[in-house]
Amino acid sequence: MAELDLHEQEQVDALKSWWKENGKWVVAAVVIGLLGYAGMQFWKQHQAKQAGEAATLYAEVEKQTLSNDPKRVNDAVAALVADFGSSAYAPRAQLLAVQVNVQARDIARAKTQLQWVIEHAHETGLQDTARLKLAGILLDEKKYDEALKQLDAAHPEAFTGLYADLKGDVLSAQGKIEEARAAYKQALEKIEAQSMYRNLVQLKLDGLGDGK
Repeated sequence: MAELDLHEQEQVDALKSWWKENGKWVVAAVVIGLLGYAGMQFWKQHQAKQAGEAATLYAEVEKQTLSNDPKRVNDAVAALVADFGSSAYAPRAQLLAVQVNVQARDIARAKTQLQWVIEHAHETGLQDTARLKLAGILLDEKKYDEALKQLDAAHPEAFTGLYADLKGDVLSAQGKIEEARAAYKQALEKIEAQSMYRNLVQLKLDGLGDGK
C-alpha cells in the first residue's frame, strides 16, 4: 500500500511539474477558445441585428416607392446602401428605385443604380436583371453597341430567352434583319412553350418577314 501511495505521489509530483511548465499554455488555449466562442456568438447576434436593420430600411424603400416621389425613394435607397451595401437588400432596393427614376426621366441616375447592381450584387439573377434593364435603356438611347455588350455578357441558361429577345430588338433597330431574326428564333427556342411572352416574340419575328 505504501508503494502505491508513493507511486501516486510520484504521479502528482509529475503532474505538478508538467502543469508548472505547460499550465499557462493550457490556460491560454482555453481562454482563446472561450473568446473565440464568445466572438462567434457576438458575430451571429451582430449579423442578425444587421439583417434586421437592413430589412427595416428595405421596407422603408418599398413604402416610399408607393409615393412615386423619386427624392424620397432615392434617399431611402442611399441610406440602405450606405449602411448595408453588402446585404441582399441593397441591390433589390436599387432595382426598385430604377423604375421610379425611369418614370421620372432621371435616366442617368437609373443607369448608375443598375451599374451598381451589376458590380456589387452577390446574386447572379439580380445582376442579369440589371443588365437586361440597362440594355433596354441603352437601346432607347440608340447606344446599340453598348446595349449589345451588356447582352453578350455571360448569363444563366434561364435568362437566354430574355437576352436573345432584347438582342433581337437591338439588331432590328440597327437594321440587321437577318441577325435579328436569328436572335428572335433563339428566344422562341428558349422561352417556355406555355409562356404568353412567346406571342410577343413571335409577333416581332413575323414583323421582320420571312427573309425570302
